[in-house]
Amino acid sequence: MSTPASPNGAERTDGSSIRIGALVPLTRPGWVEAGRHLLAGLELGVREVNEVGGISGRPLELVIRDTAADPHRAEAAVDELAGLGVAALAGEYHSVVARAAAGRADALGLPFLCSSAVLDALTEQPTEWVARLSPPQSRGWQVYADFLLGAGHRRIAVAAQPSVYWATGTSILRDHLAARGGTVVELDMSALTPADVCDELADNRATALLLLVGHPDPAVPIVRSVRGDQRLAGILIGAPAGQPEFAEWATSLGDDGAGVPFLRYLPEDLSPLGARVEKALREQLGEAPSFVAYEGYDTVTVLADVLRSHGADRARIAESWPRVAVVGTRGQIQFSRAPGISVWQWAGTPIQVVDRDPAEPGRFRILHAS
Repeated sequence: MSTPASPNGAERTDGSSIRIGALVPLTRPGWVEAGRHLLAGLELGVREVNEVGGISGRPLELVIRDTAADPHRAEAAVDELAGLGVAALAGEYHSVVARAAAGRADALGLPFLCSSAVLDALTEQPTEWVARLSPPQSRGWQVYADFLLGAGHRRIAVAAQPSVYWATGTSILRDHLAARGGTVVELDMSALTPADVCDELADNRATALLLLVGHPDPAVPIVRSVRGDQRLAGILIGAPAGQPEFAEWATSLGDDGAGVPFLRYLPEDLSPLGARVEKALREQLGEAPSFVAYEGYDTVTVLADVLRSHGADRARIAESWPRVAVVGTRGQIQFSRAPGISVWQWAGTPIQVVDRDPAEPGRFRILHAS
């Protein structure tokens, strides 16, 4: 569809499409597999909206931009999409990129429904323009810390790369564990090799190593080194950010990639809607959908409901966030204000700690839920 939307996202009555800007990491160094799943969910949602007549007879259209995990590229995309007249923004997976996009959207007065990024401070100041489906990092990573404590781990090492996201995660873990008698040792992966990591783990008598690093490098070499070191036979390897969710992890590591707990945002049992969407996404992707694909679908479900109820005017979309009450694939979605969170937040996002079953790496085990 090539009909241009009005520059300010205002209502049109000529049957032209309502455009939604979609920010997705589709090329390296972005996490391409996550971007592919997110886009699949967004596209399925749009297709289903249009199959039942669109928004008051107008088709919904995605205008897709690849962020490639680059905050500056994302900011430029937000500027471009605003100029193209999109009614709202959707998507993004990488937290640092989403933060840049959210800040720009706030400055431009462009509604942004963030699908999958978790940094608590998604904007510098509280904003009415941005809402989020994924849980804030503080909540999810505290759930992960509770899992570690419940499994008997008190001496935790984190292999971390320089990043606001990883540094924030380390701080959340350290504070939550310290209050309950746990300790966190940080291993700086800008200075250490995978072999050095093994030595540090042995010297510190850590019982768990958390990978706060990129995938595949250096995550895959670290896992291989730790798995191959007899001194560390009993150590738990964890990846709270969710790397083992995707098939690329299993392909890269095989059996070594099993038994690595990570966070995902799914309920224990999918609703009938979730089950139907799971089937459709599986056919579209050619593999089991990750939680990120459901996030994409739910994003469109919310935006379609808002557009039907309040129209395509940007200000009215932003004003509608606190009135949203939509059944998504993972539960009833409603937005509220949460302490320390600068955007409208879905407070009921389900959180699980999951791993790949060592006896059957293609199957996931739920280890802890909140």
